[in-house]
Amino acid sequence: MKQKIKIWLECFRLRTLPVSLSGVVIAIGLAVWHHHFKWVPAVLCLVFALLAQIVSNTANEYFDYLHGADKPGRVGPRRGVTEGDIKPTTLRNVTAGLLAAACAVGCCLIPYGGWWLLPVGIVIALAALAYSTGPYPLSYHGLGELTVFIFFGVVPVNLTYYVMALQWNPLVILMSITTGLLAVNVLLINNYRDMEDDLEAGKRTSVVIYGRKPAAFAYLTNGYMAMALLTVLWIMIGVGRVMPMWTLAIPVIYLALHTATWYKLRHREGAALNPLLGETARNMLIFTSLLTIAFIIYSQNTITTCP
Repeated sequence: MKQKIKIWLECFRLRTLPVSLSGVVIAIGLAVWHHHFKWVPAVLCLVFALLAQIVSNTANEYFDYLHGADKPGRVGPRRGVTEGDIKPTTLRNVTAGLLAAACAVGCCLIPYGGWWLLPVGIVIALAALAYSTGPYPLSYHGLGELTVFIFFGVVPVNLTYYVMALQWNPLVILMSITTGLLAVNVLLINNYRDMEDDLEAGKRTSVVIYGRKPAAFAYLTNGYMAMALLTVLWIMIGVGRVMPMWTLAIPVIYLALHTATWYKLRHREGAALNPLLGETARNMLIFTSLLTIAFIIYSQNTITTCP
């Protein structure tokens, strides 16, 4: 029984789930800071984000198996369906069930955000599947990073904030871009590790197209670009006026972790890259959590001063 649970947890790729959590967490922090926080839609957004990412992960494993992109003994984490631990039909059915659950949770957000969320939810569901299948699988044509940027950065941050505040905010939009850049790095690590396997399977990821050196440079650059955008945010907020000067340490902490992970990326190969996937997701969650804590602590200062 324990072994079966372990197999399914590996299939869900728990180490990547901080990516979906981060976008919702930062939006919750911004909502608290702007005095718009609501418990029910916040929890619903968290559950929806987790389910949507798990669906994306299981669908990716199922369709990569069908396309022959995953092989037994692969360099990356073990794939249950490829190794024969999970039947393909079982994985397909579980994916469909999780997708239905995500859609049900998403529908519960309609009373808070309006009926226009329904077509948005359909697009999100289709994107989760289109990432690995369909007439033009996005991850097979170098569009994986763009997809992650949109659906793990721009969309969750802005929509989570909207269903609580019922308004858009330029600071939230800026933070969604920052979050998207950090989320892209998780996929870059994955594709960096799998470059040879993807090339053999005909999966043209951005790393296959441009190579590992540009991918490593993009990984490093994304983190620094995200913190540069945060500097703009800090200026808009008013560090020293609304937020204390110590909050400037948050991007410094992230960049220290990020640079250390990038250094390991440049000096490892094969299975030794596997821990860096979770490490990158961890760095992202640490950053968003620290920023969210700062927003919550100093929310009382924003009654008249926040944009």
